[in-house]
Amino acid sequence: MIELRLLRYFVAVAEEGNFNRAAERLHIAQPPLSRAIQQLEAQLGAVLIDRSARPFRLTAVGRLLHTQALQMLARMED
Repeated sequence: MIELRLLRYFVAVAEEGNFNRAAERLHIAQPPLSRAIQQLEAQLGAVLIDRSARPFRLTAVGRLLHTQALQMLARMED
């Protein structure tokens, strides 16, 4: 089961388009944020972010997860 924390982190990274800005937004350091995203990718067995592109881009799986994560997090807040 995926932790909501990891989904929140992923959404922040996807929306900010930058790990450093996402870390600032989340009030955490960048290295733990990067490790959390890697953990999420390992749990899902899929690459979510194409880190070779500058700026990075979400993969097809990453775009799908972003959409679904926004919906799940919105439901949790309701």
